[in-house]
Amino acid sequence: MQRYSQGVSGAEAQNLEVISRAIDQHNSNCPFPASEVRMNPFELERLGWEEIRGLPIVADPALGTGRFRIVCSRDSDESGLEEVEAIGSPLEVGAPDPSAN
Repeated sequence: MQRYSQGVSGAEAQNLEVISRAIDQHNSNCPFPASEVRMNPFELERLGWEEIRGLPIVADPALGTGRFRIVCSRDSDESGLEEVEAIGSPLEVGAPDPSAN
């Protein structure tokens, strides 16, 4: 999985990680790949993202803040959208032991 760290705050890194996992989950459970990610316009503006892992991020005012949708490429309309709630929680990331090298 691609890691995002350069120029990304802790909250942004958590959001990226949650969305990335949701994309992976969708792609592993569906023969059709994810085609876009939808987010609340306020969240999208706050984060300033245009895409994640090559998928466009599209503003969707029907979504509340803290929520996003993974859109399947088989869905040509809005039926069957997969909605996932991003819940912020502390994330501890360990650094390699410098004495191990």
